[in-house]
Amino acid sequence: MVFRKLPGVSASGMGLRLSQKFVFLLFLSGLVTLCFGALFFLPDSVRLKRIFLSKTESQPVTVGSENDVREHLKKGAKDPEHLRGITSAKGETSTKLKALSRKPSVTNEAKTDKKVAGGEALEDMTLSRSKTDSASKDEKVTSSSNQGANTDTSFDYNKFKKCLLKPPLGIEHGKPSDPQTLQRREKVKEMMKFAWDNYKSFAWGRNELRPLTRNGHIGNMFGGLRGASIVDSLDTLYIMGLMDEYNDAKEWVETSLDLNSNGEASLFEVNIRYVGGLLSAYYLTGEEMFKRKVMVLGEKLLPAFNTPTGIPRGVINLGSGTSWSWGWASAGSSILAEFGTLHLEFVHLSELSNNGIYTEKVMNIRKLLNKIEKPHGLYPNFLSPVSGNWVQHHVSIGGLGDSFYEYLIKSYLMSDKTDEEAKKMYYSALEAIEANLVQKSPGGLTYMAEWRGGILDHKMGHLACFSGGMVVIGADDGAPEKRQHYLDLAAEITHTCHESYSRSEGCSIFHFRAS
Repeated sequence: MVFRKLPGVSASGMGLRLSQKFVFLLFLSGLVTLCFGALFFLPDSVRLKRIFLSKTESQPVTVGSENDVREHLKKGAKDPEHLRGITSAKGETSTKLKALSRKPSVTNEAKTDKKVAGGEALEDMTLSRSKTDSASKDEKVTSSSNQGANTDTSFDYNKFKKCLLKPPLGIEHGKPSDPQTLQRREKVKEMMKFAWDNYKSFAWGRNELRPLTRNGHIGNMFGGLRGASIVDSLDTLYIMGLMDEYNDAKEWVETSLDLNSNGEASLFEVNIRYVGGLLSAYYLTGEEMFKRKVMVLGEKLLPAFNTPTGIPRGVINLGSGTSWSWGWASAGSSILAEFGTLHLEFVHLSELSNNGIYTEKVMNIRKLLNKIEKPHGLYPNFLSPVSGNWVQHHVSIGGLGDSFYEYLIKSYLMSDKTDEEAKKMYYSALEAIEANLVQKSPGGLTYMAEWRGGILDHKMGHLACFSGGMVVIGADDGAPEKRQHYLDLAAEITHTCHESYSRSEGCSIFHFRAS
């Protein structure tokens, strides 16, 4: 390189300046190298945080953080039998819902993949934490020599089936000996087949059947997903022994259920219809196709939880992951019956995927609900996903609130009656409902009124009629002195619903005169 001399500047002066420049450039290049090296080669903050947390006994837990479950599961970590899986034979080693006792402190990137004896990964079952990590989702890894071949903790369907107290009831098991019960059962089966045949004739592949116009309806609740009635009916068809109908449904799911949807979906509806339907079909049959489908769909629902509190928003775009609250929901709130009706399915998503993130999400919801104040022990229907506070003091056991209470008692039962927190929440809520909402009309009908800031609205939606069955399934595990009371309450509520349907053409809300 040739440098032109500047007037009045000696060669020695020019040489000195060039030396300074080279020193400066050398320093600058080293700094840039250091920065880029740190960016690409050092662990990210999440990994660092998890490394340090794994060595620390107590860490502050904030609502919506990734550490919420850790505090809740300390007892389970100390007592391996504290949190067990789905109902199993007493005295046997059962397949447990490991998601309830597994610490989700291991990063998704480092989770153990499914392995064969040689250590080769068959499939990466981890969920990427962000879109930037998604490229590494399908990477195959080789286990280190000191891990051995027994590191596979993936769900084993055959082991699960062997540990059941009894096989799933259906056409091959549990046939009633009582003629009247058998007759009623066959009538229910006949009604199911009638409904299925009409759906198949007029609306096959659509989400719903319009019975009056005899055509199919897709609707806007499922984000472009099709066949909601098919997926939702899989377990019923199988249990009833309608195998031709079940096989038709299974074939449709395998060949026509397209999960590459880019529409706006209800988190609640997709969870209970599609996720719940596919999970139950898998547990009943062991068909791996159902498992593969449900894991893909479950991952698509996770972005709805990206809120300051971890309370999910009600609507999610299944393609982009963008979520928002319903336009009609007060002040952008989330709905109790929606974010409270995820627990059963998400615990099983963690079990099947060997990824604790799903359990973490729903346990965070429970943590927040236990933390905030509840008026008179009641759970209002609207909660802000931003502040974590109730938006309105409107309480209903019907629409907007209903299935939250149902999932509490079912979570307890599903855990083989070890989820004491769910049990406590359920019976405390039921006590508050009885004290504040249960009323009796002048005609002697028992009903559950709605509660608006301390003022009773003497009406009961027909969606609240599920509560009779809910109270029954929880009666045996209540206080011994209240078991018969719960059975009586359930019978009275069910009688009210029966009378309401008999006296009307099918109204959705029953109004009562205050006694």
